[in-house]
Amino acid sequence: MTFEQITNTGSVSGDCGSAQARARTHVQAYVQTQARQNGSAKDSSATNGPARNDSAKDGPSGRKHGLQRCHAMLRPVSLRALLPWLTSIIGIASALCLVIAWFPSTVWNTPIVSSDAPAHYYFIRRLLDEGLGAALHLWPHDSFYPPLFHVCAYLVIKIAALFGVQCSIYAAFNITWIIASGVIFPAGMLVLCRYFLQRWNRGNPISNPISRISQALSTSESSSVSESSSVSESSNISNQQVPSAGNRQYDAASDATFVLRNLIGLFVPVLAVSSVCHPYGLLNAGPLIAFGFATSLLPFLIAATLRLFDAIAAREHIAKWLAITAVAGVVCLVAHPRIAFTYALILVPFIVLRLPWKLILGAFIAMCVGAVAFVALMLTSFKSDRWANPDSWFHSHQPSKNLWESISFCLTDGLDGFPAILFALLLIAGTAAAFVCASRRAAARASDSFSSAASTVVPVASADVDVDASTSDIAVSAADSPVSVSCPPPASHSNATDAASASSESSRLRRNDRLRDVIALTAAFLLVALVYVCTVTLVGALPNIISAPWYRDENRIMTMLPLVALPLLVIGINALAECVSACAASASFAPSASSFSTKNSASSVPSPSSASAVSSVKNASFASNWIVLIAVFLVIAILAVSAQIVCPSRSAARDTIIAHSSLNQSDPNEQLTEQKIAVLRKVTERTGTQATIISDPLNGSMYAETLFNANMLYPIINARTDVPSAPFGKVETAFASGDAQQVLGTVCPLTDAPEYFLTMGDQAQSLQSFPYRAQYDSFHNEELIDTYVDGGTLVKVADYSQYGQGWALYRFGCTD
Repeated sequence: MTFEQITNTGSVSGDCGSAQARARTHVQAYVQTQARQNGSAKDSSATNGPARNDSAKDGPSGRKHGLQRCHAMLRPVSLRALLPWLTSIIGIASALCLVIAWFPSTVWNTPIVSSDAPAHYYFIRRLLDEGLGAALHLWPHDSFYPPLFHVCAYLVIKIAALFGVQCSIYAAFNITWIIASGVIFPAGMLVLCRYFLQRWNRGNPISNPISRISQALSTSESSSVSESSSVSESSNISNQQVPSAGNRQYDAASDATFVLRNLIGLFVPVLAVSSVCHPYGLLNAGPLIAFGFATSLLPFLIAATLRLFDAIAAREHIAKWLAITAVAGVVCLVAHPRIAFTYALILVPFIVLRLPWKLILGAFIAMCVGAVAFVALMLTSFKSDRWANPDSWFHSHQPSKNLWESISFCLTDGLDGFPAILFALLLIAGTAAAFVCASRRAAARASDSFSSAASTVVPVASADVDVDASTSDIAVSAADSPVSVSCPPPASHSNATDAASASSESSRLRRNDRLRDVIALTAAFLLVALVYVCTVTLVGALPNIISAPWYRDENRIMTMLPLVALPLLVIGINALAECVSACAASASFAPSASSFSTKNSASSVPSPSSASAVSSVKNASFASNWIVLIAVFLVIAILAVSAQIVCPSRSAARDTIIAHSSLNQSDPNEQLTEQKIAVLRKVTERTGTQATIISDPLNGSMYAETLFNANMLYPIINARTDVPSAPFGKVETAFASGDAQQVLGTVCPLTDAPEYFLTMGDQAQSLQSFPYRAQYDSFHNEELIDTYVDGGTLVKVADYSQYGQGWALYRFGCTD
């Protein structure tokens, strides 16, 4: 949580002692200001007559009243300062506990057996062997792979060693994943959602009927204090009394809004880790560790970028937020460069709605340049004859859901059962309420802007105009300034100053931040839903092109849903609470306001019912705000708790990972079984950790690298032979040739230590979907292997046929 977030919530950073010291300073400054104003007012009265009589607030009673107000405002400071931190810590701690409770315990001692898992373990092992210098060339052929996750796991091992604790690669891998998923991601979602909540709740809604009724009643009451007073005196008294009534009304609404914002924030981290979309899905798919780590960091980058947009609009602190955004962007790109596509997709609506047209044009030019660079990279890295025919891309991809299933999955954020239904209902109703509230706020601001503009042209000629101007100023200041520890400023001494202030405020209010946020978030959600539907349901050239940046992979695209669904849900719930509170209050107290207006229209003498009417409106506003607050709290609590009880998708992902990490496999050719563990242990004991071992990477042999620190000749996906430092690709080509001289000429120069060849049966059935599996067929071709054995190219040194048919260890016939 940043300093700006705390100040925007009306809290004060720092400890209790410093807050009290600052408060005393404010009080002393207020007393001194009042004393100077009293002297100035007396001098002015002596020379110019009683034009501005402030006797109602002068003297000891006025100073006492100011001190009482300041002390009254000091009381809730500690709670306001602590509540955002307290709810944030509780929410993130709860999310961490949920992630730890879900995490499969079987993978602490054995690896996750999947397509990408051995590569990630290999990267961590390489960092341990070569140091942090290997971070820029983790691949076996020394090309770049996003290293941030693996560097973090490496640091976990090194930090544990400082305390005398030996941490395995698997334990470091798991700890890094848990921290990223249970701390970084929910904290980032909390920062992002609080950002939108703060923008939504900036001040008291001008369109709130209770606020308008209370201000109108208070203004009418104060404007008729005494018939014997002059017009200017009546105006000055109203200017002194209206802020008091308005501020009391504002305080009640502000307190409810403040608590609501923090209670919603309490459950945001929990809801962030309740969906199978992220982080659980990526641990099961692959696991896609680097992309998942970048996704966990992405909310911070999005929030920093939106703060940058605010700074550009305000034309202040631009350099600060530009630097923060740049640092966050570099961190995310180091985690995984492909996260830039997710970032751009979500930010496009905000760029269009919140930036000047020159920056919009520049942003889209940058996106086009990035797209061209990506296409060039793909064309040069992956050789294919299907590039010109997008319809043939991802030819092995099959739709997994129908249209309704994919749409409902987006609306439910991947939840199950009752929580899914509740989430979808809240999302739809909240979005509609947000549009209604934002549209009414925009209309009210336009009306107030017009009134303020008119007041700058029409001269102030009556007390009524003074009262209206004062009321307008109160509404604007209440709408833009959170409750803070400060005394109210003195009344302005010039109508020109009031007019200038109203004009500047009116121009600022025309930004319609609420409406822009709702439109942008809704558009971002629809864009993500479009990409998801194209991936899991639609086929053809256009869906292939749209989903190509994410490899048309459902697991990668699922991760985008919480990034847009949760912020939209949060401001939707906040808007829904606001609508319900406003409707209930206006329906209950419109008759009392009308009755009060009728009774007081015939006479300027205030009736006893005026005070009771104002009091009833304030009490009703207080009650409605807090009743709605309790209702919203219960609904969000039910959603968060039920999502932990009804979660078959998450349970299925956990069961799948447990099955993958189990050594009790019915198929002896699976990647890891008890038999293969025994064989890999025996092989490492025979060869040592310096000799090079070559084997089919899809039979599970690659896990010997991290299980027993064996020196496996490690492949990469789609092994390339056009790179000078691609030994595995060259060995694969030579081995498949059947030429003994070519084989020995390629294998023997690899290292000074002996080179071995290991056979452990066919490729695992769980890897049959691997698109490049055919390139390794020569490593389990028994006829080819027998030919090399007969020619002396391979010499059998150990037979493991008791574990599996044809399993054996061979040594290449190099002259050492």
